[in-house]
Amino acid sequence: MAYNIVIDAGHGGSDPGAVNKGRQEKDDDLRLAMAVGDILSQNGVNVTYTRTADVYQTPFEKAQIANDADADFFISFHRNSSPRDNQYSGVETLVYDKSGEKLNMAENINGALGEIGFRNLGVQARPGLVVLRRTKMPALLIETGFINTDKDNELFDAQFEEMAQAIAYAILGTLNENQTNAESSEEEPLYRVQVGSFRQREYADQLLYELQDQGFPAFILNQNGYYRVQVGAFKQLSNAVKMEQALRRAGYSTWITQ
Repeated sequence: MAYNIVIDAGHGGSDPGAVNKGRQEKDDDLRLAMAVGDILSQNGVNVTYTRTADVYQTPFEKAQIANDADADFFISFHRNSSPRDNQYSGVETLVYDKSGEKLNMAENINGALGEIGFRNLGVQARPGLVVLRRTKMPALLIETGFINTDKDNELFDAQFEEMAQAIAYAILGTLNENQTNAESSEEEPLYRVQVGSFRQREYADQLLYELQDQGFPAFILNQNGYYRVQVGAFKQLSNAVKMEQALRRAGYSTWITQ
C-alpha cells in the first residue's frame, strides 16, 4: 500500500513567519519540508506539497489542498519563537488531540529529533489551529526548534541532513507500524524479526534509530505494555530468515515472530 502524505511548508510569500536577525521562518520551513518530502518519495510514499516556492496560502487553503488530495497524513513544518532571544530551546509537535496514529507519529518524530541533540518538549494538543482542525486526516505540525535561539539554529544548520532523515525515518517507521497492525488482522500470517522488547519507550527509541541509521526498515509495536522493536513484515518465512541473518551479521540478537 502506497501512502499519500501532504507536506506543508508553513507561512510563505507575504507572511514570513517568525523572523530573527534576517532569518525568516518561511525559508527554513520550505527547505526542510522539501528535504523530508524527497526522502519520503524515494521510499515509495506519494507526496503532495502545499507549496514549493515562496507563495502565500491561508491555513484554510492548506487544509483544502490536503483534503482534495485525499491524504493519509498532513504534516506541516514550522519553527518556534519566544519573547526573548535564547529564552527557550527544543522541538515540539502539535496535534488536534493526543490520540490515535497522529500521536504515535508525533512521539516518534520528537524522539528522533531528540537523538540528534534537540531538547524534546513533547507533543501538545492544539485543537484551535486551522490546519489541524480543518484537515480530514491525521495532522501534525512540527516546531523544529526556536528561530531566536542560537543553539537550535546551530543544530538546524549543522545537522540539517540528519534532521531531515530523522523526521522522514520516524514517519516511515510509523507507516510501517500501521501497515503491520492492519495486515496482522488478516488470516494470512506475517513474519517479523524482533530485535528488542522494552518496558520504557526511550530504550526502544534508541534501538529503533540505531537500526534505521543502518538502513533496516525498523518500527515499534506497542503491545501488552511492551515496546517491541521489529523489522519487516514478510508473507514468506524465507524472507524473514534472510532479514534475521542480515541483522545477526550486524551484531543483533533476534528472533522471528508473527
